[in-house]
Amino acid sequence: MTLNDLWFLLIAVLWAGYFVLEGFDFGVGILLRPVGRDERGRRVLLNTIGPVWDGNEVWVITAAGATFAAFPQWYATLFSGGYLPLLLILVCLIVRGLAFEYRGKGSTAQWRRNWDIAITVCSFVPALLWGVVFGSIVHGVPLRADHEFVGTVGDFLSPFALLVGLLTLSLFVFHGAVFLSLKTTDEVRARARRIATGAGVFATVAYLVAVIWMQQIRGGVSGLQFGATSLVVGLAGGVAVAVALVLTRVGRDGWAFVSSAVGVLALVGSIFTVLFPLVMPSTGDPAGTLDIHNAASSPYTLTVMSWVALALVPFVIGYQAWSYWVFRKRISTRQIPLPRSGAHAERQPAGEVVPEARSGVVPGARSGVVPGARSGVVPGPGSGVVPGARGGVVPGPVDRETP
Repeated sequence: MTLNDLWFLLIAVLWAGYFVLEGFDFGVGILLRPVGRDERGRRVLLNTIGPVWDGNEVWVITAAGATFAAFPQWYATLFSGGYLPLLLILVCLIVRGLAFEYRGKGSTAQWRRNWDIAITVCSFVPALLWGVVFGSIVHGVPLRADHEFVGTVGDFLSPFALLVGLLTLSLFVFHGAVFLSLKTTDEVRARARRIATGAGVFATVAYLVAVIWMQQIRGGVSGLQFGATSLVVGLAGGVAVAVALVLTRVGRDGWAFVSSAVGVLALVGSIFTVLFPLVMPSTGDPAGTLDIHNAASSPYTLTVMSWVALALVPFVIGYQAWSYWVFRKRISTRQIPLPRSGAHAERQPAGEVVPEARSGVVPGARSGVVPGARSGVVPGPGSGVVPGARGGVVPGPVDRETP
């Protein structure tokens, strides 16, 4: 195996890791409102991916960086020719990260609803466009002999590319629903399992059609260096998705998630094996086609990168594995407190005991911080002293007056 082969393989591994990890949190984002139907349900969904979503995005940064360093001509042609879809993906990833961070900063239902829409849209668009981009790479785009892209954005919208886009979209929704079945309980889990059924059936059919079509586009099994391998890997991936669907229906959530992850891995594996040794086929001048030789960096660059990767990649993988282990338990709506303000705020009836509030907000008070209160009884309207508080005065009337 040459260094060119090695880096083609490593880049395939990085994209596979990204699709497996970011794929399920794209799916969670898309399902935020249909599965998490109320505020507590949506907070459950966000808490399932809250500790890991930003770490998952490290994989795409590493994959793009490795492509730039190992195959700069591939990077230049892909990112210039696919500028519009890749820019849309980048904008969505930025807005999505902002939405995760800022959703909880406001106090109104409208504020949260706007950020929920941003999370859903900015999960949907990348899930679709990543498939379109990789489908276009397999299909080929018009390149000149000097490897310059000479087409339009329409060349990234071939029927095959759109099919792969629908495949990644449905596969990520299914992967996310299976992940939610594994990480949630009660009604949220039940809704996720129902959605997984429909998404899984569509993803399985689209998967098998795309794998067979892929072989025909690239010349058939006999005309490819690893054509038979690509076909076998792709068909095995489709079977893995179908198995994950069955396992989800019988409640074997852990194995179902493993099986759906295998399906995502196999899709990326099938794409890269059907391409090898090409990295950017040309539908224009055949001399414009890029492969692992004419797109690669110098041997010295690849050697240095190999040593750096050997030293650092195991630490990155180990850290992510540890973080998933730490946050492995299920999350229930019972663990999510009700919102304290805004349209969904619950009112505290007058005379109700506030249990063990040391310096907490008395629900129902307009500005009701009770400093130092240990267990205050709200005796009625007005600005009454809370018995048992160390000087704690509720400075505004409670929401509901008591005669």
